[in-house]
Amino acid sequence: MNYTVQFAAGALREIRALPADTRKEIGVVIDKLADDPRPVGVRKIADIPDCYRVRSGVYRIVYTIKDKVLSVSIVTVGHRSAVYKALRDKIRHRT
Repeated sequence: MNYTVQFAAGALREIRALPADTRKEIGVVIDKLADDPRPVGVRKIADIPDCYRVRSGVYRIVYTIKDKVLSVSIVTVGHRSAVYKALRDKIRHRT
């Protein structure tokens, strides 16, 4: 069962700002999410509803899953030291 992978505009900008080798590694992880959106090592983000994260080295890929429509939406990508704060800021600005 293949899921469609979509990107938030901000997530695309974050990925483009990374070094080429890191972009490639993250791209491999994102491609695998289309086949299995809950791979080994995935974690649900406790205080943010419906968000999951998967690791790629020191980077984190944060995404949501919509099983009914077979869709994975990449919300943000960033270094582990800053990605969760940035995610909370994005959510705070949406409400």
